[in-house]
Amino acid sequence: MPISLKGRSLLTLKDFTPLEIKYLLDLSRDLKAKKRAGIKGQTLFNKNIVLIFDKSSTRTRCAFEVAAYDEGANITYLTNSQMGKKESIEDTAKVLGRYYDGIEFRGYKQETVEALAQYAGVPVWNGLTDTYHPTQILADFLTIMEHADKPLHKIKFVFVGDARNNMGNSYMIGAAKMGMHFVGLAPKSLFPEAKLINDMKKVAAETGGKIEFFESIDTAVKGADVIATDVWVSMGEEEKFDERIRLLKSYQVNMDMLKKTGNPHVIFMHCLPSCHDMNTEIGNSVFEKYGLKEMEVTDEVFRSKHSVVFDEAENRLHTIKAVMVATIGDV
Repeated sequence: MPISLKGRSLLTLKDFTPLEIKYLLDLSRDLKAKKRAGIKGQTLFNKNIVLIFDKSSTRTRCAFEVAAYDEGANITYLTNSQMGKKESIEDTAKVLGRYYDGIEFRGYKQETVEALAQYAGVPVWNGLTDTYHPTQILADFLTIMEHADKPLHKIKFVFVGDARNNMGNSYMIGAAKMGMHFVGLAPKSLFPEAKLINDMKKVAAETGGKIEFFESIDTAVKGADVIATDVWVSMGEEEKFDERIRLLKSYQVNMDMLKKTGNPHVIFMHCLPSCHDMNTEIGNSVFEKYGLKEMEVTDEVFRSKHSVVFDEAENRLHTIKAVMVATIGDV
């Protein structure tokens, strides 16, 4: 039976079956090939989309805007709404649902994007919350498909760092759904919630996947096909630099860690932005206070042959386009 995601929201990949995720990835590849060939799409022609941003953004905003324009949609970029201030999320959702065909939200609470989806009456897409980042996982899995010499269900994927942040949670969910071997490498205090781990272990048992967590680098990375990391301190948590540097300094992704995989073709991934040098305000301030020139990944790894971070960033465009086309497009 053909898969249809028409009218569906994307709040977390927990809500999608492996076949539905595969459908989105296959559609992403098709749309990417068409863009590379210069074929202009019309699947979103005359659709109106609003992008709500409570957190700053580079890739998410640009990917949604370009993807929408590529397929003929109109965009409103909204950062100064009354939502949650003078107007409830419910009331805002009901208003926006009458104006727009789709709503993207990037902000803090998962409850906010869920409330938008509950009341808007149109598809709502999670561009990032503190809990989940599903569009990034689609982009990353597409990148793995393009660079690895084996299918996703044969991949050993190691996430290093704050394994209970939105990326750690979402990688584990995506990996469980697709039957991958997921390993979280982190201090035990930064493991995800036990309930989420147990729930994903049940999913993995059905898909042939595997979910593991380790504090030992050598044990975790052996045989890895992919090593991914993220910033140690997320947006809105800047006061936690002392704690995170203390906990995660020994988990920096460096060439020694890549060599411990025993895989000369191991892939390095990062959702960006990355603190891999001192060419940023944050990089300079961290160096002045802590003496660190690099944080979650060394510049050597970031710029190495193992790194696919900019292919990964490009694929945000193609996978986000697939999500919009699949849920509100005329296909």
